[in-house]
Parts: sequence; C-alpha cells; structure tokens
Amino acid sequence: MSTRPTGRRTRAALALTALLGSAALAGIPATTAAAADGALTVQYRTGSGGATADQSEPWFKVRNTGSAPVRLSQVKVRYYFKADSPNASYRFACSWAVKGCSAVTGTFGTLAHPTATADRYLEIGFTASAGSLAPGADTGDMQLRFHRADWQTLRQSDDYSFNGAQTAYADWDKVTAQLAGATVWGAAPEGNDPTDPTDPTDPPGDGRTLFDDFDYTSHTDPAISAHGWSVRSNSGGPGVPGATWDPSKVTFSASGGNSVMNLETSTAGTGASTRHTEVLTKSMKFRNGTYAARVRFSDTPKHGPDGDRVVQTFFTINDLKAPMADDYAEYDFEYLPNGGWGEPANILYTTSWETYDPDPWQAVNQHSESRQSFAGWHDLVVTIDDSAITYYVDGRHFGTHDAAYLPERPMSINFNQWLIDLDGQTSTTPRAYDQQVDYVLHVKDQVLTPAQVSARIDAYRSAGTSFVDEVPAP
Repeated sequence: MSTRPTGRRTRAALALTALLGSAALAGIPATTAAAADGALTVQYRTGSGGATADQSEPWFKVRNTGSAPVRLSQVKVRYYFKADSPNASYRFACSWAVKGCSAVTGTFGTLAHPTATADRYLEIGFTASAGSLAPGADTGDMQLRFHRADWQTLRQSDDYSFNGAQTAYADWDKVTAQLAGATVWGAAPEGNDPTDPTDPTDPPGDGRTLFDDFDYTSHTDPAISAHGWSVRSNSGGPGVPGATWDPSKVTFSASGGNSVMNLETSTAGTGASTRHTEVLTKSMKFRNGTYAARVRFSDTPKHGPDGDRVVQTFFTINDLKAPMADDYAEYDFEYLPNGGWGEPANILYTTSWETYDPDPWQAVNQHSESRQSFAGWHDLVVTIDDSAITYYVDGRHFGTHDAAYLPERPMSINFNQWLIDLDGQTSTTPRAYDQQVDYVLHVKDQVLTPAQVSARIDAYRSAGTSFVDEVPAP
C-alpha cells in the first residue's frame, strides 16, 4: 500500500467532473497484409541445444514465399513449449536481429488444450518499423531467447518446438506462422491451431466485449457519441488552474488503413493558455475482466521547449460518493515523461485505488512503478478478477495488486493528457505534447493474457471490424 501527493489525487478527484458531465503516424501497425496470396515459411535453429539450459534460444528467419509484399506487422510466429511448473512465469529477450530488436516483440500465452509437450507458447510479432518483406525476401537472423522469471534452470528437451540437433537454419514446421490472422505455416500441438474456432483470434461475439479502433473523422463526428464516448469540454481539474479542456485538440488520422486518436496538450506558460484533453465513456458499466489499449507516450513536445510536468494516461474510474467511501474504484496507467509528484524524471505508474479523502488528504491505494523512458507505442493491459488486479506492459508483467483494491461498482474507461502545474517549465514560449491511442478493448468477466489480447485485436481488424460494444448496461 502507498500514497502519492495531493496533486496527484487532484486529477482523480476532479476528473469526476468530466465523468459525470461529460501528427505524425509513423510506426502505426497496418491492419491487413499487403498480399492476399501471401505465404510464409519459418526457418529455425537453436542457440542452446542442451536438454536443460539457463535460457532457451529459439532463433528464426521468416521468408515471404508469396508473389506480393507482406507487412511484417501482420505476422505472428508461435514457438510451443512445456512449462516447468504450473506457476512458472517466463521472460522474453532479443539478443540480436537484422531488423533490429526494437522491431521484434515477444509475448507468452497459455494453450487452451495442453499436451504432453506443450501448454504454453511464445508469440513473436513485429512492430510497423519492421517494414515489409518483398517476395523471396526474409527477415534475416533473429536471435531470440527466453528464461524463467526466477532464473531457475529450464528443461527444453520436452518442448514441442525444440530441436537440440538443429544448429543451422532449416525449415521447421513445429512452429506456426500467421498472416493477418490466418495460419499459413506449420502445425500446432494437437487441438491448438491458432485459428481454431475456440482460439481467441476469433472475434468473441459473446455479448461481453467493447472494441474501438477509433475510426472517426473529427471530435464532432456523431459516431463518437453514438458509440458511447464523450470528448470532454467542461471546466475543472485536474491540472493547471484556469486551463481549458479543449475538444478540438482531439483529432483522428489514418495511416495504412488504420485510424489513431491523438490527444494534444499545449500551453504558453499560463493557465489561460493551457489546453488539456480527455476522452471517456459516457457509461460506467465496466468492472471485472480485461482492459487493454495501445498507447503512444511522448517524452518531448512536438514543438517548443521541453520540461512540463505532463501526465499521459489510460485508466478506469467511478465516482467517490463520500470521503473514504469503500465502493470507490480507480485503476491507472500514468506516464510522467518529465517527472512530477516528487519524481525528478521519467516514471510510469500503475495504481489501484480503494478510496480517498481530498480534505484533509488521505488515500488507500497500491502502486507499482518503473523509472525509465516509455516513449513510443506500448500495449497496456490490466486484468481484474475476484482475487487481484494485474498490470502488463508490452506483454510483460508490471505489477499485481491485492484483493483489497477490487472494484465494488462499475467504472468508465478514460484517456487523458494534462499538466500537473507550470513549475516544471516556466517559459512563455508555446509548446504542445501528443498522446496517441490506437485501440481500446474490454472483455467483461474474462482474464486474457496479453497474447490473447493481441490475437483478438488482430481478429477484429482482419474481419474489418472497427467498433463493437456488446457490454450490457449495469
């Protein structure tokens, strides 16, 4: 349990006013493969061939064997293995890649139908910066590895996709490759084809999902309200006193067939010149389940001097009925690129709130943090079940918070960007910061892994679905 300064809570307390009242796109993932006839092969070798090892080292090359280019952002490769124990957790790393390790992602998933040689998989994906593969081209070497989170020795000789004798690259059909959601290479362990109807790559259609690709024309697009969103325009906190919450600073742009929402926050060093932005659901109907969003954080302004104490967020919240009311709930991702709340530099918080009293200040919460830069695109996932709240960033576990902080009532889903104060940068030169949002997903009463979240997003986009809201009103 921890508390944070009054200024931080001012954001949550005054954001309830909004709750009740209501750029450049390089690096955005494309939504479809460029080639309808695209075909892939995957070559594999091991960098660590022993029956046991400190780390498993599956190395890959992916080749385009079709007749048209393939966008790598639409490619997923799965390596299947047997966990050493039911509670074992794993960490992914990239040692070296021709495309660059920053262009390669790795997330872990659990198989719906475990076998004697596989109950987990490592899914390799690519960011948009990986580009496309021309016909006949391959990715080049990808030297990947994963290890147990506790660094205990792992056994790989019983893993479905492992071959200790394969120390030179060769085609390997015990890994699978998907292109735009369709399996085009390899065979999964029995009953676990990534595109089986029971796999989370298929849109669920179970009456319990919200998905929005933010495919809108502007903040005045009537579809925004029709889809249950409010673009904040009313006055009040959090942030700089006298600032305006400006709907016109919420914009939408397309790239590669995909739409991205941009929240701009700007100032010229005075409250009257400061513009904050927020987008939130009009309904508080979201409680247990999985929440996910792909968000682009910014460390520096797009123009003007740097240094403002800006807060970039994805969170859920409901209203505080009374000071220290125990049915209040809030779950935050908050990135402070220039510090604030007593922090001198970059920090990402995830915070689970039980309750608070704004005056005199008291708070009951639990948080996790990481003091490093998170500039760029990140996949943010928080899951809530009857036992805990668990946060993930880019497929990696970020923090788990206790059952004492579970929600008693439904909440809204929110994105906002605002300035804590004007003390971090006192210049009167105009400057502006961007926060971008690629998609949002909520699956009611289901705890999904980050890999399953990614699979669902791919399935919606492959099906051409830009919006669905099947979550019933509370």
